[in-house]
Parts: sequence; C-alpha cells; structure tokens
Amino acid sequence: MTRSSITTGHFEMKLDGHQTTAYLKSVDGGWAKHALVDESIGGENARIKHASVAEIDPISFEFGMSGSNSVLQWIQASWRKNWQRKSGEITHADFNYRSTFSHQFSDALITETTFPTLDGASKEAAYVKVKFQPESVVTKKGDGRAIVPTGGTKQKMWLCSGFRLSIDGIDDAMYVNKIDSFTVKQGVKKMYVGAERFPQIEPTKLEFPNLTCTISTQYGEAFHDWYQKYIHKGSRAKSGEKKTGSLEFLSPDRSRTLFRVNLYELGLLSLNIPQMTANSDQIKRYKFELSVGSMDLDGPDKLGLE
Repeated sequence: MTRSSITTGHFEMKLDGHQTTAYLKSVDGGWAKHALVDESIGGENARIKHASVAEIDPISFEFGMSGSNSVLQWIQASWRKNWQRKSGEITHADFNYRSTFSHQFSDALITETTFPTLDGASKEAAYVKVKFQPESVVTKKGDGRAIVPTGGTKQKMWLCSGFRLSIDGIDDAMYVNKIDSFTVKQGVKKMYVGAERFPQIEPTKLEFPNLTCTISTQYGEAFHDWYQKYIHKGSRAKSGEKKTGSLEFLSPDRSRTLFRVNLYELGLLSLNIPQMTANSDQIKRYKFELSVGSMDLDGPDKLGLE
C-alpha cells in the first residue's frame, strides 16, 4: 500500500514544560550516533571498523524575535555563567498544524548563539540561531494533535536592518552600516560515567567573538583617530584604549529597543579601506575589527517582540 509522504510546515517548542511562543524557522540535529574506531590487525594491512562510544549530536534551531522572551532569557543566563539545563520538546507539524513528529531532549546546555549579518540596506527578516547539547533525546511519531500557531507574520517585521551600534566616546558609531555575523560559543566537556551509554556534559569556557564592521569614511574619523593612536603609533596610554558599547536590536519602526547586547572591553584590532574600483558608484567605507572582552544580553523585562 502506498503511503503519502509527510511535509513539515511548522514547529512548536516547549522548555521545562512551558510552551514558548518563539517563531522557529528551522530545526536540525539531536540524533544519537556511534563514534567509529578504525584499527589495523595482523601483518597484511587488514583493518576492522567497529562502533565505539555513543554520543548525541547537538540540536540547532533558528528563531525570530516574536514571542522569544524565554529563549532570550536562557541565552542571557548562559552568557552570565548562570548555566541552566533545560529539558523540553520540539514538535514538527504539517501545514495543517497537526503533529507529525516529536523530538524530546533532556538536560541541555546552550553551546552556540549566532546572530545574523546586520546590514542597513537589507530587507531580509532576521533570525538568531541557537545550538544546544542535550544529555539524552527521545524521538517518536507525532500523535496528530494540533499545535498552537506562533507569530510568524509579526516576525517578518524584524529586519536585519534594525540595529544601532553605540560606543562610548564615538558618537558616530551609530552610523555603522554593516556588522558581520558573529557567534558566542560555550564549551562543554563530555564525561562518560559508569554504565551510562551517553555522556554527561559540563560547561567550560565561554568565548566571545570579534566584531567586523563597516562605516562610511564621512562618519569614521573617530575610528581613524583610534587607529592612528593605538595601532599605527602604538600608544601605550590606557585611557581610551578600551571602550564599552552596545548593539541594539530595534523594533520594526525603530522606536524602541527589543533587546541589546552590551559590549565590554572593546579594542580596535584593525582598520582599512576595502578594495575600490575606478569610475564606480561605490561609497568609500572603513572596515574595522573590534575585539570584545565580554558581552551581556540586556533589555526590558520582556525581551523580543510580543
């Protein structure tokens, strides 16, 4: 008997028993697998392959700002080293919002948070990607129940162009027109204990990335002065070498801040003018890279779009 294929049109996520209203664009990973051992035997270059320890791939999902408060608070706690293990379930549903597949996970820690490339000229909807490592997973066929639709329409109103960079002492930082995608990484240590099949995980070091930005040379003189003093001339003066700032994510009409990433110990690593072509209509811009000592997620009590 021929069986119809199943399509996935929607997702629903629960964290610690509570349904999140975050709009999920995509979901990936979270399957158990064996590590492979490949070893030689005898004197004839014969080799055997066999399964070794079992492990679980991390789960990743892309989400929008619509109804994302609970997910953003989880990220916030992770960045503050208040590591919170979350258990939950991601339900896959068809285009009629009927459950077709269930992916349960337990004791998960966030390992990566990736922000999209921010560009003042972009018309694309913005999504944040989170990767987390669970200690155990259960997969099963969906029960056909109806899931609750989330704010996908509202999410499309949050664009990659809705951002504002601020740096203490550099008022024109607000005119930065592009910031490349960046990822905050949380290391985890896997420990195999006793007769347990899958490893336990413990958090290790937290890594904050550099930021690569561009700004019109008309507004970039303060960055050029910073470059001249601390890179070209090599000044050892501590005052002004490191700065603080913030990256704000704005509502569709740019009238309010959805949330912001506070930036600490900002240092200038490089500054240049990218390749230009003669007789072109390119805008001359500075491209610069900032080192970041630490980041913190901050904002109103309710982070994201409601």
